[in-house]
Amino acid sequence: MAKAEGPLSPTDLHELVADGTVDTVLVAITDMQGRLQGKRCTARFFLDEVVPNATEGCSYLLGVDVEMVNPPGYEISSWERGHGDFVLRPDLGTLRLVPWHPGTAMVLADVEWHDGTPVDQSPRQILRNQLDRLAAHGLTAFAATELEFILLDNSYEDAWRRGYRDLTPANQYNIDYSVLGTSRVEPLLRRIRNEMTGAGMYIESAKGECNLGQHEITVRYADALAACDNHVIYKNGTKEIAAQEGRSITYMAKYDEREGNSCHVHVSLRSEDGDAVLTGDGDHGFSPLMEHFLAGQLACLRELTYFHAQNINSYKRFVPGSFAPTAIGWGMDNRTCALRVVGHGDGLRVENRAPGGDANPYLAVAALLAAGLHGIEQELPLEPAITGNAYASDKPTLPTTLAEAATLLDRSTIARHAFGDAVIDHYLNAATVELTSFNAAVTDWERVRGFERL
Repeated sequence: MAKAEGPLSPTDLHELVADGTVDTVLVAITDMQGRLQGKRCTARFFLDEVVPNATEGCSYLLGVDVEMVNPPGYEISSWERGHGDFVLRPDLGTLRLVPWHPGTAMVLADVEWHDGTPVDQSPRQILRNQLDRLAAHGLTAFAATELEFILLDNSYEDAWRRGYRDLTPANQYNIDYSVLGTSRVEPLLRRIRNEMTGAGMYIESAKGECNLGQHEITVRYADALAACDNHVIYKNGTKEIAAQEGRSITYMAKYDEREGNSCHVHVSLRSEDGDAVLTGDGDHGFSPLMEHFLAGQLACLRELTYFHAQNINSYKRFVPGSFAPTAIGWGMDNRTCALRVVGHGDGLRVENRAPGGDANPYLAVAALLAAGLHGIEQELPLEPAITGNAYASDKPTLPTTLAEAATLLDRSTIARHAFGDAVIDHYLNAATVELTSFNAAVTDWERVRGFERL
């Protein structure tokens, strides 16, 4: 009998379809914003046609903004090109059940052109390319993404009707590590933990955070591609589960003026034989490779910040004293730094604290690996650690606006070497689209200040 939870093999799926347990298979890709996009296939059609032949989707899925508007400027998708299809080829290694939807399984797909070549602008392919570069050095990457969210007692429909104003957080005070405070919403947190386990993830824990209604549920580290796959499925799934409970979850980097939602990204490296390579006999227990890898993070973080923070709102999270970083420095277990080194021995790893809850994990991890590879290939020396308050240091700072980050990315020879001009130009166009849209909008802030008094 096929198992009814966790990762699935194609044989498992055949058996679950045959006995009526599964009747629907979701085929999804991740778009530029880190969202799942795809189609629901009948299980029979998926097994008969999609597995052997793949399926298709409109190329505009990698050329739209959050509102699904398809603006000009994208080389791979336009009215001039006819907005044709590209191929969605299922990665059967990602096949799993979706416990929060009856009778449903899911598979993630890679995006290809009709001749079988990959679509380089696809976030999953961008990460694959950096993993291939890493493999050329005999290295593999492992990652974990720590996503924070704010849980609200309003449904998504109610929040929409209210214009996202005057919403009710699930907790009324700071519940950071509070067992009592988190117990108020434990039925929902428990459901998320258990159903993500049923979807094949190794869930570690849940805890409260500082903002009102803010929580974090952590997924155990995995190889870098699998970790990012888990991230996008988890993020989509938590929203769906909350909606089923008449509530809503937001991963906005800065929902209000209190603490923002972070996505701390942990990365470690191993040899092809599986041995940890960041630990060694140097200062702080570092290997020379670790020193170069960390030095590369420091050297590249400013010009690669866009891949950690793609939205206007992302940059409002970078506030001194907020547990979100401003200074580009590193420290041992120092939460005031953009780069925090944690663990010891085989568990030694780098935590990048720049990404927010709105980050696209494939792009963020790809940027981390590209930066680390730059440090390794150039054998960059590592500067001393910050031992005090990095917010008060004289270190360079993260860009403070999307416009600044886009300019830095555009001028980055390191980024263009690592990702290629086609990828960089594609995402620069996305930044331009976002900035143009925001600059044309009239905000509540402007109305409050100007309606009567100006």
